[in-house]
Amino acid sequence: MLFDVITIFPEMFPGIIQHSIMNRAREKGLISIRIHNLRDFTSDKHLKIDDSPYGGGPGMVFMAEPLYEAISRLTLKEEAKRIYLTPDGMPFAHNLAEELAREKHLVLVCGHYEGIDQRIRETLIDEEISIGDYVLTGGELPALVLMDAVSRLIPGVLGSEESLRIESFSDRLLDHPQYTRPMSFKGMKVPEVLISGHHEKIRKWRRKQSLLRTSQRRPDLFKKVILTDEDIELLNDT
Repeated sequence: MLFDVITIFPEMFPGIIQHSIMNRAREKGLISIRIHNLRDFTSDKHLKIDDSPYGGGPGMVFMAEPLYEAISRLTLKEEAKRIYLTPDGMPFAHNLAEELAREKHLVLVCGHYEGIDQRIRETLIDEEISIGDYVLTGGELPALVLMDAVSRLIPGVLGSEESLRIESFSDRLLDHPQYTRPMSFKGMKVPEVLISGHHEKIRKWRRKQSLLRTSQRRPDLFKKVILTDEDIELLNDT
């Protein structure tokens, strides 16, 4: 998987991509990340990449020409999914991350200020994605979030494929509570079932906790869960 990121703040990325899962994926050769400064694609001698919006109003808008040059050059030799990170895009969720993980090349456009020229959105952007219903200063943090979420879904990136299979959102459920040593901490004890050694009881306890946690914290997700007969039995056994 190749990630090409177009930004006016390339210095924001090294600290994140050189650590944890993304760095591990890079070292394994499973992903490549190239950061491009949008100013490198402008023909203006002052490296200007934005201007005031037609019709008036506050803020600045990224001009069409440098974005056109950047996206066109990065996709000249091979096809890519071109993504614009924007608050008015479609919500980013686990199923979308799974779809993107099957791509070979993603071009991520990080907007700023009042966004980018609409003509670029209409002609050179394939997907517009938002990481939440709030406004950030720019698209750099959303780009990092997307790369992290997508990278971990690429086969071979995680050390344990089992961890990937059972982690939160893989079946629209939140993860169950987790415990580790010591067995007792400030009077709080680990649930007996987890130290029982009875794998089937542990599986059912974890499933029930995931169901309860999701129903309480994310009823919107819980409505989409297809409950099995066992799930219904677990929920009724309270």
